[in-house]
Amino acid sequence: MRLCIRRGANQIGGTCVEFEANGQRLVLDVGLPLDAEDSPDLLPDVPGLREPAPGLLGVLISHAHLDHYGLARYVRPDLPLLIGEHAEAILRAASPFLRLPFEPRHVIHLRHEIPIRLGPFEVIPYLVDHSAYDAYSFLIAAQGTRVFCSGDFRAHGRKQALFERLVATPPKEIDALLMEGSVLGRLAAAERFPSEQELEERFVSEMTATGGLCLVLAAAQNIDRVVTVYRACRRASRQLIVDLYAAEVLRATGNPNIPQGSWANVRVYLATLQRQWVRRNKRFDMVAPYRQHRIYPEALAREAPRSVLLFRPSMMADLEAVGCLSGARLLYSMWEGYLEEARFQALLTWLDGRGIPRVALHTSGHASVFDLRRLVAALCPGVVIPYHTCEPEQFRSLFTNAVVLRDGEWRSI
Repeated sequence: MRLCIRRGANQIGGTCVEFEANGQRLVLDVGLPLDAEDSPDLLPDVPGLREPAPGLLGVLISHAHLDHYGLARYVRPDLPLLIGEHAEAILRAASPFLRLPFEPRHVIHLRHEIPIRLGPFEVIPYLVDHSAYDAYSFLIAAQGTRVFCSGDFRAHGRKQALFERLVATPPKEIDALLMEGSVLGRLAAAERFPSEQELEERFVSEMTATGGLCLVLAAAQNIDRVVTVYRACRRASRQLIVDLYAAEVLRATGNPNIPQGSWANVRVYLATLQRQWVRRNKRFDMVAPYRQHRIYPEALAREAPRSVLLFRPSMMADLEAVGCLSGARLLYSMWEGYLEEARFQALLTWLDGRGIPRVALHTSGHASVFDLRRLVAALCPGVVIPYHTCEPEQFRSLFTNAVVLRDGEWRSI
C-alpha cells in the first residue's frame, strides 16, 4: 500500500490524503484550507474526484469540520462518501443556516469498529474524542499493510473514555501511524489543556458572578461545549437559550442525553434574521417543535438575569433593541485566533462600546503532546507520519521513527 498527503503535510486544515493498493484508491478528507476562500479550484488533483476515473473507490470524511469536508461539494455526486450517520445529520440540519451549505448525496455510514470493505481496502472506523460530534480515526488495511489514521482527536473532552479505551486495547501490528499535530508550536510539551469538566467549573463561576444576561460565544456544532454550558447553567440556576440553528443541530445528534430545544430549562430564540428567513422560505415546520419553548424579544430583558444565551454576533442589534444588556458578560469559548479576523472586529468594538466584559473560557479540540505520545506508545507503529500540523519537523524530536513527507510525495508502507 502507498499513501500520499495531497494537502496537509505542512499546514493545519484543507486536509486530503490518498491511499493506493492494487491500482485502486481511497481518499481521506477533502477539506477547505483555513486561510482560503471557497473555490472548486482548491479541490486536490486526485484522479476521479471531479470526473469519473478508474480506481477511485470513495472518500472518507473523518468529521464535520470545514477543514476536513469543505470541498466535498465539488466531488462528483456518484462517488461514495463515507461519514458518520450523526455527522451527516448535523450537516443536513445546519445546511439552511450556513454560508457554505452541504448535504451529502451518495453516503455510506461509518460506525464504531464496524469494518467496511472497499476493493482491496478494509476500513475500520474508531469513534474518537473531538470537538466535532461523531468524529473518527481509521485503521486502513490492504495488501498485508495496516495504517492507522488519527484524524483530529483529543483526550480531555467529554468522550475521553474513547481515547482511554483505544490506548488500553489498541489495534495490533500497525505499520504506519498518520497522526495530526495541530498543537505543535502552540503548546509546550509539558503543558496540558483543561478538560471539559474543568471548563464547566469555570463556567459556573462566571455565570454566578454575572448580574445580567450571560452571553456565550461558542460553536453550536461543538456539542461537547454546549453540554458543558448546559450543565453549568443547571448548577448556576439559569436557563439556556439557543437559536433555531443550534436547536436544529442539537436535534440532529439523535442523542436523548444531549440538551434539546424541547427540554424544560432550554428556550429557543429566533433573532430577526432567522424569523425573516423562516417567513421568506415558509419553513414554519422547522419552528413548530419548539413552539412551547420559544422565548420572544420582549421577554429577554425580564429574564436576562437568570438566562444564558448561546450568542452569535448577528444578534447584537436585536439585543440592543430590547434593552437586555444591563450587567451582561460575554464568555468567549472559541479559539482566540478568530478574534484577529476582520469578521470579529465589529463584535469587539460593540463589546467595548457597551462596557460588556469578555472572558476567555475555552479548551482545544486537539490532543496535547502528552497524548500524542500516549497514542504512539500504544500503537507501536513502524513509522509515524505527521499531517494536519504546521510543525512537522517537531515530530523528529518527539519520535525516533518519524518520517516527514511533503505534499504530493508518495510513500510505500
